[in-house]
Amino acid sequence: MSELGLKSSGKPKKSARTVGDVLGKYHPHGDYACYEAMVLMAQPFSYRYPLIEGQGNWGSPDDPKSFAAMRYTEAKLSAYSELLLSELGQGTSEWQDN
Repeated sequence: MSELGLKSSGKPKKSARTVGDVLGKYHPHGDYACYEAMVLMAQPFSYRYPLIEGQGNWGSPDDPKSFAAMRYTEAKLSAYSELLLSELGQGTSEWQDN
């Protein structure tokens, strides 16, 4: 999401578009698993500090699997995830291709 330009200060993007970009570039194995991971990162009751800021129905604490389909939700990075990602450019970890 960081490489797609979904900053916390910008407008959110449709989740279906984000999932499609991830499937096309990084994870060509199925959209539902990708979207479910995105939902988990957007639920404030699942993570102490949610990594994704979402708009729409992302489920409830009573029924976490009651989230809406990806065509109805929108998402962008949270300020906390931007803070975590900003440290990657400071040489904190070494990167190598798989």
